[in-house]
Amino acid sequence: MPDDVAAARAAEEEESAFSHPPVDPDATAAYGDHPDQVIDFYAPRITAPADAAGLAVAAPLVVVLHGGAWRAPYDRRHVTPFADFLARRGFAVANVEYRRGAEGPDSAGVAGRWPDTFDDVAAALDALPALVREALPQADPRRIVVTGHSAGGQLALWAAARHLLPADAPWRTERPPQLRGVVALAPIADFAVAEKLDVCGGAAAQLLGGEGEFAARMPYADPALLLPTGIATTLVQGRLDLDVPQAVAESYADAAAKAGEVVGLTLLEDVGHFALIDPLADACAVVAEEIAQLAW
Repeated sequence: MPDDVAAARAAEEEESAFSHPPVDPDATAAYGDHPDQVIDFYAPRITAPADAAGLAVAAPLVVVLHGGAWRAPYDRRHVTPFADFLARRGFAVANVEYRRGAEGPDSAGVAGRWPDTFDDVAAALDALPALVREALPQADPRRIVVTGHSAGGQLALWAAARHLLPADAPWRTERPPQLRGVVALAPIADFAVAEKLDVCGGAAAQLLGGEGEFAARMPYADPALLLPTGIATTLVQGRLDLDVPQAVAESYADAAAKAGEVVGLTLLEDVGHFALIDPLADACAVVAEEIAQLAW
């Protein structure tokens, strides 16, 4: 496909994905003192099936980590239609906010904040079971699937691999997390490949504190170096993605295979970056099905 045609299609996808009005949550809870340390909860919009005793079955919980290249202007509001879409499919949803670019008037172009971005994702996941019991009793905290788009896909993969972090990492856990699985959507899943391709303007290096810190901090953050997780993982990737090219997901899947782990890789034809979180796109229905296969 010619570059100008591909770019035009990508722009159409992005416009559609961002055209939906934000959907207010059913509840919001804080997991810290910073304004960005909050989780929005969406109750399932359809009646849960009943068990053999006639009691309603609690809904699987989908944890959503939004994308936006870890940059401050992109917050959780742009994925609230996606969260609502999942709730209408019968899932309970937790839409996590976290600190992104550095604070201040010049922060818009800075990706991430070390170590705050990782502090927040770890704290949110650790606090989630207790918050869910209070804010979303319809959810089953024993059946959690973490999903994330783009930069959020990196964070989702990272959250499932905290038990593999270096021993001195403050976010390391002694055991694998109690997750049904991870569905990473066009994730920035291999930092070396992402930097080679200049994904999102070198965002991965910025996330880790700049080029001077990039190599030293990769073992603490790069999903491709944190394998095998032992957690069921599926990547969903559009073949026409210009923002996070297919090669990034393929490299992660290859790294997983070399580590002795099978990672699912669903490649979608004629799909770019943003259709995966656009409720009007067929690709979004594919995402919901991938989540359902792990959640139920």
